Amino acid sequence: MSRLEGKMAIITGAASGIGLACARRFAAEGASVIGIDRQACDDWDAATQAAPASRLHQADVTDPDALAEVARQTIFELGGIDILVTAAGIGEGGPVNMLEEASWDRVIDVNLKGTFLAIKAVIDNMIERRTGSIITIASVEGINGTEGGSAYNASKGGVVLLTKNVAIDYGRLGIRCNTICPGFIDTPLLNSVMDNMPEFRADVEKQVKLGRFGAADEIAGAACFLASDDASYVTGHSLVVDGGYTAGHSHGIVEMLGLV
Repeated sequence: MSRLEGKMAIITGAASGIGLACARRFAAEGASVIGIDRQACDDWDAATQAAPASRLHQADVTDPDALAEVARQTIFELGGIDILVTAAGIGEGGPVNMLEEASWDRVIDVNLKGTFLAIKAVIDNMIERRTGSIITIASVEGINGTEGGSAYNASKGGVVLLTKNVAIDYGRLGIRCNTICPGFIDTPLLNSVMDNMPEFRADVEKQVKLGRFGAADEIAGAACFLASDDASYVTGHSLVVDGGYTAGHSHGIVEMLGLV
């Protein structure tokens, strides 16, 4: 049997990148998938194997009424929500003295408040059914700071702690909540930042101990584990999936020793 057979999942940011990879993996594992994204997705039917119960809603995660309506429709049509993945996110930033207040607000609204609103939209149904797995998508930049990342890092650090609080508040009701902290993953969001900074890209790749950026499917695999019964005793956890980026610093010693 597939790991998510018969489960119902809502995934935000599902039209591209990590969200789309999660939709593809969850559908392959037997789940019905409801996606939410501001954008359309030409690959949605192929990604979800054109399952009749799976669809993509064009909505903004900063709109609580839109999220509540998607949740209401899902519960009415499919009976309940088993899994939530909050993959919607944007990347803007800069040092505080160079950061416009409007940019700060956009990042916090989408990355942190959007996560809060998505959880709020589904949590009552999970409480009623006394079951559920919530997987938030944070970042290694929510654990360690990065130059110029004030707004983004603050938003993702907030996601890490919000996740822990949800795990604390609802664990005795059968609801698990964990976060994935991806490293540098080859997605449209990452490339929109990196394409204009080749020297930064090269430096980051040097610090990734596996020697490459990650793939969105590798994050989807971690999300599938956390959504499944294999993670039935895992909650409040921050799962770092970063190719060893945060394991420590590299200073060229292994090259000197001929290990590369």
